[in-house]
Amino acid sequence: MLCDESHEMLKAYKAWGLKKFMGREYEGIHRITYVVDKDGIISKVFDKVKTKSHANDILNLLEN
Repeated sequence: MLCDESHEMLKAYKAWGLKKFMGREYEGIHRITYVVDKDGIISKVFDKVKTKSHANDILNLLEN
């Protein structure tokens, strides 16, 4: 678990920003997953995470 009270890293990874819910706008955490290769390079970004299928999406990616 990572603590980022200033949101600096969240903003750098575009995981913090404006959200909308029931007509209300607020800032919060976006569900986003970065797959990092062995060289530390981001090789895939899941920016529309579907919680029900996301684990399988990641496993399928890693198997190929």
